[in-house]
Amino acid sequence: MTETSEPTAGAPKRPKRIRLPRIPEVPEVQGKKSDEASIQLSQYRSKLSTFRTGLSEHRTDLSEFRTDLSQHRTDLSDHRTEMSMRRTGMSFQRTRMSADRTLMSEMRTSLSLIGFGFTIYQTFQKLHQAGVILQSQAPRNFGLALIVLGVLLLVGGIVRHLQYVSELRGMRHLMAQDGLVHAETRFPISVTLIVAVLLIALGVAAFMGIVFDFALFR
Repeated sequence: MTETSEPTAGAPKRPKRIRLPRIPEVPEVQGKKSDEASIQLSQYRSKLSTFRTGLSEHRTDLSEFRTDLSQHRTDLSDHRTEMSMRRTGMSFQRTRMSADRTLMSEMRTSLSLIGFGFTIYQTFQKLHQAGVILQSQAPRNFGLALIVLGVLLLVGGIVRHLQYVSELRGMRHLMAQDGLVHAETRFPISVTLIVAVLLIALGVAAFMGIVFDFALFR
């Protein structure tokens, strides 16, 4: 049967098939002299011995081929293990970036709450100053509540983020000690976390500006 694909690079070559000679026929010694019959039988035994030697050499070649295949499979297994370790190491980085994206989502929600709270306060404060409405305490309190909710949401998100990343670092360190991952790349400084802290400061400043009525954002 003709093979349609070439052997894989680096794979050991299979020993060529050998054509086994036909088994020598048993000589007919009936009616012959004992010396002549003994010679013919001795020659027959020699041919059988040569035949067995050829079979033994072929079995040896097949055994060496099986050994080479076993070593090749071992090398492939080591390669797959190496690739698996690198994929696992990269998965830690993907998980870290996923945690950053989660924190960014919480930042967007927090920014919306803080922005709405401050906008509501400013809108009704200007209407009160223009004499359109008599009092603006209820909108002021509602705006403060939204700002507080935004700040608390972001504080909780930062605490959760720090706890999760700390556990992720610890797990990665333990797996690196056990030789399961390489852990060659370091976790970079999270710019998202820095911006989240600054956003908390902004929310606190907005809250203090409304409570003590100083012109921080005017």
